[in-house]
Amino acid sequence: MTHAPGKYADFEGLRERAVALRRAGLSRRQIRDRLHVDNNDILNRLLEGEPPPEWTKRPNAKDDLRERARELRLQGWTYDQIQVELGCSKSSISLWVRDLPKPERRDPTEQAKLAARKRWEHELAIRDEERQRTKEAAAKEMGELSARDLFMAGVALYWAEGSKDKPYDRRENVLFVNSDPGVIRLYLAWLNLLGVERDRLRYRVMIHMTADVEGAECYWANLVGIDVSTLQKTTIKKHNPKTVRKNVGESYRGCLVIRVSQGAELYRRIEGWWHGMVSGITASVSSGKV
Repeated sequence: MTHAPGKYADFEGLRERAVALRRAGLSRRQIRDRLHVDNNDILNRLLEGEPPPEWTKRPNAKDDLRERARELRLQGWTYDQIQVELGCSKSSISLWVRDLPKPERRDPTEQAKLAARKRWEHELAIRDEERQRTKEAAAKEMGELSARDLFMAGVALYWAEGSKDKPYDRRENVLFVNSDPGVIRLYLAWLNLLGVERDRLRYRVMIHMTADVEGAECYWANLVGIDVSTLQKTTIKKHNPKTVRKNVGESYRGCLVIRVSQGAELYRRIEGWWHGMVSGITASVSSGKV
């Protein structure tokens, strides 16, 4: 677009007038019309650093996105990077940040790496949302467990996670160890279904020496509904400096050991139930033709 010769020659004087009008509460459009500035780049330069008046900031659903876009722009982000981060159109971003100074140009390689990283982070966020939707839908499919459902689940759970008798090591004990609170809850519900009295249960915590032992003891005691003083002596695992442990942090609470006293008869029944489940698999089920 061409302009009259010398139209913006007195730039500093024009800027003083533009700033005064801005501080008087005029919008960009009003300043443009008042000063006859029909070039957006020139108008941006005239108003650089001057915030818009409050009355022009109409509240809407995109206010948070607008503020975030401005923050990122001030950090030196490009339109492309902001678009990937926020999922907004470039036209909206341009409208929101046009009064801010342009960021310095980055090295093309560095800029490409940053853009690729942001795209990947955006993709990971989408995948996480998809995972969560799938999990929530699957949870709803389960519905309420019947007594039969719980019985079968408990037998399979014990045989997968509980201690088992061996021909070379006769130990008919009902001993269960796990670190998942959901698994512990299901196991206790199963024992209750079998009619195992709570006073036959003995609890013990197993945990690494570098963890919060007292916190873990309180956590497990509260989960199973007992006083922490009734826990048996905690088993402390010594740390091997050659091993890089990943089960660390505030969420790590070790494992809970649950033993049923005088459990030999119950163990034999559990083993029998398990073998009955295996032998009860029909040809149609094993072939997938349910």
